[in-house]
Amino acid sequence: MKLYSYWRSSAAYRVRIALNLKGLDHEIIPVSLLPGIAEHRQDNYRARNPQMLVPFLEDGSFSTGQSLAILEYLEEMYPEPSLLPADAQKRAAVRSFCNSICCDIHPLNNLRVMQYLKGELDVSDEQFEAWYAHWIHEGFKAAETAATNFADAGQFVFGESVSLADSCLIPQVYNARRFKVPLDDYPRLIAVTDACNKLEAFIQAAPEKQPDGTDAD
Repeated sequence: MKLYSYWRSSAAYRVRIALNLKGLDHEIIPVSLLPGIAEHRQDNYRARNPQMLVPFLEDGSFSTGQSLAILEYLEEMYPEPSLLPADAQKRAAVRSFCNSICCDIHPLNNLRVMQYLKGELDVSDEQFEAWYAHWIHEGFKAAETAATNFADAGQFVFGESVSLADSCLIPQVYNARRFKVPLDDYPRLIAVTDACNKLEAFIQAAPEKQPDGTDAD
């Protein structure tokens, strides 16, 4: 199994967490997204993944992109340990939480958008920081409520067991901290993050632990 990844890609980060939680042997293949290098846009990677994005998973003869699709694939193909609850309604709640992070926050703050804002639109640093923080706050308000509703059930987003919700949350908190977004209004999300980051699966998935983790920003 191979995961094409970039150390600071939050989408790749969430897949790295899931692979570690499931104990699946895999090789990390770094793909630099840095301007001037842009390995994801080179012909050899485009031939593998026409979307020219990371992450991209190869599992034997099967391959797929898009982090949520990869997470669902891993859950179906390698169901133990499960990262989704047994109850259908709780599974829906976990998936809803994941989508709120991966579809509502991340796409508005990902590298392509940031490069467009700073490049073609030539926004100021203040405008860029306001844009980034706005979408973090918009998403985290709802995420805090969802996580707080389950606070009595355990230390993770949806109780005592780690789920895909945690694998999606932690990279987004990492990014928020990277861009110095104040997170004082989200004590439950921070408590969950602290609990997750004590686990070896999360520690080893962290950006600084990756083979390309010494790349320049």
